[in-house]
Amino acid sequence: MSPAEAKNRIESLSAELKQHNYNYYVLAMPTIADYDFDKKLEELGALEKEYPEFADPDSPTQMVGGDLTKDFVTVKHRWPMLSLGNTYNEQELLDFDQRIRKAIGDNFEYVCELKFDGLSISLTYENGLLLRAVTRGDGIQGDDVTTNVRTINTIPKRLRPGNYPDEFEIRGEVFMHLKAFERLNNERIENGEVTYANPRNFASGTLKMQDSAEVARRPLDCFLYFLYTEKLLFKTHWESLQAIKEWGFHTNEHSRLCTTIDDVFKFIAHWDKKRFELGYDTDGIVIKVNSYAQQQELGFTAKSPRWAIAYKFKAEQVETELLEVSYQVGRTGAVTPVANLKPVLLAGTTVKRATLHNADEVEKRLKLHEGDWVYVEKGGEIIPKIISVNLEKRKADAKPIVYRTTCPACGTTLERKEGEAAFYCPNDEGCPPQIVGKMQHFIGRKAMNIDGLGDETIETLYQKKFISHISDIYDLHKHSDELKQLGRFGEKSINNMLDGIEKSKQMPFEKVLFGLGIRYVGETVARKLAAYFKNIDRLAAASLEELVLADEIGERIALSIIDWFKDETHRQEIEKLKSQGLQFVTIEKEVNLASEKLSGQTFIISGVFEKFSRDELKDIIEQNGGKMVSSISAKLNYLVAGDNMGPAKLEKAQKLNISIISDEELLKMLT
Repeated sequence: MSPAEAKNRIESLSAELKQHNYNYYVLAMPTIADYDFDKKLEELGALEKEYPEFADPDSPTQMVGGDLTKDFVTVKHRWPMLSLGNTYNEQELLDFDQRIRKAIGDNFEYVCELKFDGLSISLTYENGLLLRAVTRGDGIQGDDVTTNVRTINTIPKRLRPGNYPDEFEIRGEVFMHLKAFERLNNERIENGEVTYANPRNFASGTLKMQDSAEVARRPLDCFLYFLYTEKLLFKTHWESLQAIKEWGFHTNEHSRLCTTIDDVFKFIAHWDKKRFELGYDTDGIVIKVNSYAQQQELGFTAKSPRWAIAYKFKAEQVETELLEVSYQVGRTGAVTPVANLKPVLLAGTTVKRATLHNADEVEKRLKLHEGDWVYVEKGGEIIPKIISVNLEKRKADAKPIVYRTTCPACGTTLERKEGEAAFYCPNDEGCPPQIVGKMQHFIGRKAMNIDGLGDETIETLYQKKFISHISDIYDLHKHSDELKQLGRFGEKSINNMLDGIEKSKQMPFEKVLFGLGIRYVGETVARKLAAYFKNIDRLAAASLEELVLADEIGERIALSIIDWFKDETHRQEIEKLKSQGLQFVTIEKEVNLASEKLSGQTFIISGVFEKFSRDELKDIIEQNGGKMVSSISAKLNYLVAGDNMGPAKLEKAQKLNISIISDEELLKMLT
């Protein structure tokens, strides 16, 4: 056999065996006998050994895994992996459509895609080779699962020659087909192993396994659906979908380009019925504005893009009996009622509890009575909730359920702030669930990320009176000998815990601020506050007027911050943590300005520009001392306007007499 013939035979066998693998493992529909498959695989292996120059890392002979991953490395996303806003009815979708029209006018299209019930993944390619695969994580950073992703047959490890850029990122969803899920679950039953509740859990659990050989034995699939590049290659999302398909990526064939909201509703109605005929789970439809320029114009909130939304199909409902209402106390003191139910199977899982949200839900909307029969569904297919009560089954002598007035944990009288639905226990320094919850929040991955210290350990240390405040965590090294006497902790685990505590002192100010657990101060707000105020002392001394000047900080958040710092106990905690060496100052990167000609001026960029990308204009402004802001207000100095900018922004800027300039006029300001 000549080298050219060998090359052709290797490529032919590889393509054929990949398809057979997919038919067998993923679709559970084999089209070849095992013996014939093995002989072809053996032939391919022999050819690759004889002609190694033609061997492909994506070859079926290599798809067996074998690498062990002790710990998954955390990787920061180059582009944040934001979640989508959800809607469950047509009116909310019409409202979304109207917001789009108000912002960018009527000349736009939508792309509709099936929403897959799987695990989000981000793939990075360099020179056509798969470099890295990272999970969504918290949206800012995720786990590097490249070794496991390489075992998924439908994800190319090397792209065939094409017109793709040298480096790009592509997002998608890893999932498991229903037939494969059923087959594997049956195998687990036969082996006496615990089964998985649904394909999503099976896929998620598989991708985070430490043995890639075991991952390779569990058939996963992946649909890719969004492309990220440094420079825009295409004008629309639809064009990019066609391109990535040509590059060799597995895309879903059911996506559709829609020119009107009516077309979107027709697409939803069609798949609401037809989804049950698919070989995989889909729980809704994702609707995206097609034009990339218009996507940029619409922008993002802190959590999700304004140019996309997920329409969720109506969830499955079941009827069951309410056994009792119990109450949980969260770390912020919020007391949440929980319905304890007679166990019932719902959407693939056994449901025993459902959230009741607040007192109004119990006493006004549902008007729950003891022993009621209730209808339960999974909100967004995830969290069980009670939809309504079957009044026909209510007993004549059933007593109404009255929301409790005291804390179930410490007995303190509950309070309810004006305009809020929840009741709170004000005893934040003496209520055990709040104390433990605060410390568990502080050590969590999104806050201080303290290795060797978990929620159960915090609970134990609190019960044994080693810790009762966050600052006590940093004194645990003084009790290492006493900890050894507990029996629960070995010397190695104690050392790991103390090392993790010491390393956490290097976490940046924004993480510490989030870890303090101030009400309404989530990850994004903590990041904004740390960037604006620079240190804890300035933040603690800030007035209401000063706080609301910070980006995305409203009056409710500002008042909560002021209340928190008024508490002397909280101020004492800050001083103790300072003395332990935690970071309460933002460490800023040194920026070498090209000039300070725009110093003291604020800017917003809107529209599409011929010579520059919006990011390039942003860099120009910031390199010359200007500041970017997120919304148009009287405090804005300049709106840099390009083509196709949103009419709503333009109208608001004109009403406020904001200076509207072009990119050329911006550059003239620098000369």
